[in-house]
Amino acid sequence: QVQLVESGGGLVQPGGSLRLSCAASGFIFSMYAMSWYRQAPGKERELVAGITGAGGRTNYGDFVKGRFTISRDNAKNTVYLQMNSLKPEDTAVYYCYADRSGYRNWWGQGTQVTVSS
Repeated sequence: QVQLVESGGGLVQPGGSLRLSCAASGFIFSMYAMSWYRQAPGKERELVAGITGAGGRTNYGDFVKGRFTISRDNAKNTVYLQMNSLKPEDTAVYYCYADRSGYRNWWGQGTQVTVSS
């Protein structure tokens, strides 16, 4: 059974940091590109960051502007999102996503990130 379990969300003050984790199981993790998406109330889900299966390439949403870093540890079947200099507009539910061309893709259940003073 495939599982993507996010953790690390919470309440943080503007300018603070959080590290999200997504623990994967039930599929060959290293064969899948992994991404973080987010969805704020009333808005569409948007890409935050992505990383290839081997971790050699990353991409980020324009709004990240050097504040976030995606990484993965294939030995631990886990992908991370380090978020620094958080802003109130970063408040959203953050989702982990696993995809591989030609195969079924999966979403995690999401973790809430709230940036507020």
